[in-house]
Amino acid sequence: MTGVLAFLGRNALDLLRYLSGLYDLSTKAAYWTFVAPFHGRKLKWGSAIHQMVLAGVNSIPIVSLISLFVGIVLGLQGAYQLQKFGATYYVTALVGVSMTRELGPLITAIVIAGRSGSAFAAELGTMKVSEEIDALEAMGLNSVRYLVVPRYLAMLVMMPCLTLISDLMGILGGGIFEVLQLDQTFRMFLAATRDSLVMHDISTGLVKSLVFGLIIAKVGCYEGFSVEGGAEGVGKATTSSVVISIFLIIFADVIFTAIFYYAG
Repeated sequence: MTGVLAFLGRNALDLLRYLSGLYDLSTKAAYWTFVAPFHGRKLKWGSAIHQMVLAGVNSIPIVSLISLFVGIVLGLQGAYQLQKFGATYYVTALVGVSMTRELGPLITAIVIAGRSGSAFAAELGTMKVSEEIDALEAMGLNSVRYLVVPRYLAMLVMMPCLTLISDLMGILGGGIFEVLQLDQTFRMFLAATRDSLVMHDISTGLVKSLVFGLIIAKVGCYEGFSVEGGAEGVGKATTSSVVISIFLIIFADVIFTAIFYYAG
């Protein structure tokens, strides 16, 4: 019993330390992003745009392809059930609402967590073990401002954009299935999509995408700054960043879905 309590207590303390470190990094990043520019400390837009290209633009093909396939799968599964009631017309509504409210932002976040969140951890972790971050601080340069804020901005800007692309590709995937298999015309598909979607569906997904982007940036950068033990530590941090990011993304998704459900 003592061993069990010690295990639980040790892990609870580790969790509290992790959340404390994550909160500390988040407050610093928020300061350098939203407060410092009004005090003459300009944002490093060159670095931010570079990160937007790496984390956002270069992710468009994989996000689009996965979302297209998910849209086709949603159409197949929806038609399998709805055709029993002669209601295959509503497959479009099923695909559209599912993609915009839930699957679009979630799929995008998981892909970006595995692709870019791990890259953040690996890059900063390598800089940490090679003492480049210490050298940056020794020169009087703030590591959060120069290394975290560009990635923070990149996620804030690119995650909603990628989510919209994911939504469109998922809906298009469902439309392709309907046109080819359900004998619907493309005009009928467009009309059904227009009738089924409202701005609230799209906006809730975009709000989620912003939160997911912040989670990916914060966890990836924090894991990179926390690396110890050389190359092995970099590998562990990279793995941890993906696992923890996906867990927090799913957790945040549950919370926001419940809020949007009960709020209206």
